[in-house]
Amino acid sequence: MYKTMLNNVTAAKWKLLAIGLFTVLCANVAFAKQPDDPKTQDILQIKQDAEYSKKGADTCLKCHDEDSKFPVLNIFKTPHGVTADKHSPMGQLQCETCHGPAGNHTDKRISKGEKREDMITFKRGNGTPVAEKNKICSSCHDKMDKSHWAGSVHQTNDVACTDCHQVHAAKDPVQVKSSQIDVCGTCHQSQKLAGKRFSTHPLKNGEQMGCSDCHSQHGSVNQHLLVGVSTNDTCFQCHAEKRGPFAFEHEPVSENCALCHNPHGSNNKAMLVQKAPLLCQSCHSSEGHPSILRDESGLPLPNGSSSAFLLGRSCTNCHSQVHGSNHPSGYRLQR
Repeated sequence: MYKTMLNNVTAAKWKLLAIGLFTVLCANVAFAKQPDDPKTQDILQIKQDAEYSKKGADTCLKCHDEDSKFPVLNIFKTPHGVTADKHSPMGQLQCETCHGPAGNHTDKRISKGEKREDMITFKRGNGTPVAEKNKICSSCHDKMDKSHWAGSVHQTNDVACTDCHQVHAAKDPVQVKSSQIDVCGTCHQSQKLAGKRFSTHPLKNGEQMGCSDCHSQHGSVNQHLLVGVSTNDTCFQCHAEKRGPFAFEHEPVSENCALCHNPHGSNNKAMLVQKAPLLCQSCHSSEGHPSILRDESGLPLPNGSSSAFLLGRSCTNCHSQVHGSNHPSGYRLQR
């Protein structure tokens, strides 16, 4: 009896093993029928009935040469145009890796008034959905620094990758720090104009600084897409001497640098949002301060002229350590 039961259990095990092997084999056959490249799968979702060109880029360049309205030859000066790299579009399906199968688009003879079959284009405002365009780009460019793209302010406002990046340019302007302000300024115009004020960060002076030094354009869990956890942590990347800790702290400094400074530019010295003493007096009352002219009894003069304490550097004539002090007698931020 026990021998019969043992034989039944063994037979059941072999039956389960056979079913498992058959399932794996069917899955492998089904997977083999799918395109190997994930970009190819994305493209086929948009143009399933089209056919790829037999000559690849040679077919496209017959029309899209250096004299074309949209010259594309500079792509061969970029990583996208390396034919020997299997991760590059040119190393896979060439132009059609991103633009999809050409199909009838390459037919030379068309009747008058007819239009060639549309390709997948990345121009802003065209018929291709932004999500589909970004899906094609993210099939290769899906690194950790873009892990917060989903749900970010750029993604929710239907910003396409190609709205900022130029794929066919020998040097993508948005990746050059000195030209980032022009690219970002196409949407963020007020910040671009602020960069032309008297006191600004060196955004257009060579390649010293760019918008991406403070903002993570591909998404961030922080406010305003900042690269730091807070405004102060972002500023402290360059202005480490203001970090502290100080024995005597100035409260607005430890709270938010932007309470006193406009990071995109100001017509006041040191990018201050207001000139002193108005900036200081927005928090500190002038009542009882020695800068107020008083009579012999100590009462403030109603029509008195400005005190010498408010000239020159104004409040900082005396309170020079406005970011904090470690001096034993620095509780008034005077030393």
